[in-house]
Amino acid sequence: MKTGAKILVESLQREGTDIIFGYPGGVVLPIYDELYDSSLRHILVRHEQAAAHAADGYARASGRVGVCLATSGPGACNLVTGIATAYMDSIPIVALTGQVPTNLLGNDAFQESDITGITMPVTKHNYLVKNTADLSRVVQEAFYIAGTGRPGPVLIDIPKDVSTTSVKDAPLPEKVVLRGYNPTYHGHKKQIEKALHLIAAAERPVIYAGGGVIASNASAELMSVATQLGIPITTTLMGIGAVPGDHPLNLGMLGMHGTEYANFAITECDLLFAIGVRFDDRVTGKTETFAANAKIIHIDVDPAEIGKNKRVDVPIVGDVKAVLTDMLGLLKKSSGHDAWIKKIKHWKQHHPLKCPSNGALHPQYIIRQLSELVQGNAVIVSEVGQNQMWTAQHFCFRHPRTWITSGGLGTMGYGLPAAMGAHFARPDVPVFDIAGDGSIQMNIQEFGTIAANNIPVKVAILNNRYLGMVRQWQELFYDRRYSFTELPPVDFVKIANAYGIEGVRVESPDEVVPALKTSLECNGPFVMDFRIEREENVFPMVPAGAAINEMIGGHPRT
Repeated sequence: MKTGAKILVESLQREGTDIIFGYPGGVVLPIYDELYDSSLRHILVRHEQAAAHAADGYARASGRVGVCLATSGPGACNLVTGIATAYMDSIPIVALTGQVPTNLLGNDAFQESDITGITMPVTKHNYLVKNTADLSRVVQEAFYIAGTGRPGPVLIDIPKDVSTTSVKDAPLPEKVVLRGYNPTYHGHKKQIEKALHLIAAAERPVIYAGGGVIASNASAELMSVATQLGIPITTTLMGIGAVPGDHPLNLGMLGMHGTEYANFAITECDLLFAIGVRFDDRVTGKTETFAANAKIIHIDVDPAEIGKNKRVDVPIVGDVKAVLTDMLGLLKKSSGHDAWIKKIKHWKQHHPLKCPSNGALHPQYIIRQLSELVQGNAVIVSEVGQNQMWTAQHFCFRHPRTWITSGGLGTMGYGLPAAMGAHFARPDVPVFDIAGDGSIQMNIQEFGTIAANNIPVKVAILNNRYLGMVRQWQELFYDRRYSFTELPPVDFVKIANAYGIEGVRVESPDEVVPALKTSLECNGPFVMDFRIEREENVFPMVPAGAAINEMIGGHPRT
């Protein structure tokens, strides 16, 4: 006979879990008591939201399912932002929450919340376990659902009496079979053949690749298809890293803050090969003008995404890696697209991303120096806002799962806890959190977690004393009426020091590289407070509702 708490811990170990991010409370005490003697590593965060973000960062960096744990009521509710963040970006996490005993459910007991009801819109699936005998099966199913098909978060709500009751642990099936849940992995052969015919007939093709490529570990297959056919590739924010940043076929990111040449290429292409993307509004701008003259092929494991935002000529439902592998088996060598590649090369030469060099401290310079220093051998996490866009634009990512950021939900405060999770997934490389002074203060209490566990995260704060991206919109579209976007000065080095973390303030360009090198030489965490130009903007920029070739802050069109 085993208690539910013991069954839970053993079930997590069976699923390959090695680390949990959590925060204890009354109804999860039986689980925490079982963890006391367990081989599972538990990281005590300072806020439950950080536990969810850390599990998310771990999942993105490793490709495995991340796990977080919180108590009932406010603890469970504090996970919601992190769960929604994972849901929007299709990240596999399992969130474990404590619940009041089953006999008190629905009675508004102390610290009761209907967390399964609250999270229903932002989970792939969730469970309220009312029978201890079901716990093993539920954990097995939860991990299977989270990590298969289109990945996503799954929540398991565990009443206290389910944790304390002892039962005989039921044997589990070797294979999970769930009625109504059968993800399609291999695309239809006829559809793949249709796609190849369209590709062969195209003169100006572009591959538009997203987070689905990363999720299915299909970067190698994507590059094989692109290089064999000679097709340039542009990536979404979530797809960055799928293509080496310095590869000749890489157009960089497209969309609202994408490169000019990527947006030009999308506008003028006659074939758009969309792979693991969802035609997000930040990518498409004015939908009817996005790839308006192109035939569209769309591969996605989730059939609900195909045709949702944009009409598609050849839909292919299936896992990106499996479909591209099947496609490679049918490929014939392309005759090339010399005139198209020449035109794109011209755009790249005449419309590069701008990096000011007037002696002031500019964020683009900081990002480029970091990129040059680590040469792709680091995991870069970002917060949200200008810091996120500057990093996406100016850092040269060379490998998948080395760029970790909140895309769909755009969650401020994500970066610091996600960087903690990323470190435990990739302890072999440095992990940097590129932050704004607004975002870093959303979960700054996690300096305590980092210090207590000596997690060697390097935090680079691009400090302009503004909520930078909102201020940029106020400058451009609200006559510089900076309504509640200016932040008071903060000495982040002193805050870091108060937690026992080393740090340095950087105020000039010649201090940038020494600070970055010092952070890398430091065996523990390190904070860099970069005092950047206060009204620096992210350009190019597509105004809301405009076509993506209608950019401001770029170069004159040539």
